[in-house]
Amino acid sequence: MTDTSDANKQRNRQIARNEEAKQVTGSIRVSIWAVAVFVIICGLLFTLGWLSLR
Repeated sequence: MTDTSDANKQRNRQIARNEEAKQVTGSIRVSIWAVAVFVIICGLLFTLGWLSLR
């Protein structure tokens, strides 16, 4: 009985580690997209401002 309980605990710990890794990966992916969109929007605004001053 103890062996099964220990095996379940180990399995649950592994699942928790996997879920944590997925969340970190997802957060990094979202951050990269947010930075990319920010850079594109700033580039467009800079270009439009520069063209309006010419």
